[in-house]
Amino acid sequence: MSTLTRWNPWREIDTLQRQMNRIFEDTLAPVADLGSMNSFAPAVEMSETEEAIQLKLELPGLNPDDVNIEVTDRAVSISGERKSETTTEDNGSTRSEFYYGSFRRVIPLSARVQNTDTKADYKNGILHLTLPKAPEERNKVVKVEINR
Repeated sequence: MSTLTRWNPWREIDTLQRQMNRIFEDTLAPVADLGSMNSFAPAVEMSETEEAIQLKLELPGLNPDDVNIEVTDRAVSISGERKSETTTEDNGSTRSEFYYGSFRRVIPLSARVQNTDTKADYKNGILHLTLPKAPEERNKVVKVEINR
């Protein structure tokens, strides 16, 4: 007799994300060992203009001091640790909940950037990164010949 197992697509996506992060870690300078990582991964939004690449990460409940950002000319590594505690008292009993989680995201960039000019802003749990493109990447136009 076989047993049925419920399929969880999020588990496969999480596995794929970890595999992709491992692939792109080789493009970065060595990063300090952060110990074992939990499966917490912040949501990321990327946009691009002629001048820069913009990244927006959702990091609610994190203190900016608990976030580490490293940028190469081709990738961004963001790591950190969430420490959260909630305590409630009801009818003389105390209930306390803790949530701790580490994360690390390696985000490959679509163009070379000037990593020394990266700007970071953290407000209301959202981290905004502005990564100016390297001068040779701006206004890059390539003529394509059509084969006949």
